[in-house]
Amino acid sequence: MSRGGNQPNIEQIEAAIHEARGHRVMLDADLARIYGVETRALVQAIKRNAEKFPSDFAFQLTNQEVANLKSQIVISSSVGWGGRRKRHWAFTEHGAVMAATVLRSPAAIDMSVYVVRAFIHMRRALAVQSELAEELRKLKRGLAAKFGQY
Repeated sequence: MSRGGNQPNIEQIEAAIHEARGHRVMLDADLARIYGVETRALVQAIKRNAEKFPSDFAFQLTNQEVANLKSQIVISSSVGWGGRRKRHWAFTEHGAVMAATVLRSPAAIDMSVYVVRAFIHMRRALAVQSELAEELRKLKRGLAAKFGQY
């Protein structure tokens, strides 16, 4: 439970998790909002602590990656994305936790627990989905083998 006593909505945090470069990531603006800081404050903290953010923790998106994300999450350039002069940062689960530690904010530390839980919940859901897909493939093969002769 966070210090304020309000439990964040894990589904809302999950909605801010996207796919980029084969990683599940959260964008700087979303992570900053969740941690209760301005995006520029988050980015400044990352730059001041660059050694704590290897490329598998955080990376800057290319313009093409930003365009791909915009199309995937159906967001217009004027809402949440417009007016940016700097490239977006993407944070993996580990990078999101590290960001909370370099921000040194009690709220960020509290919220990092929920961010990790959202990543874990999403990972579990995807594992179940993969298992169901495999079961369906097996069922389809079995039915094809049994009824294929008819």
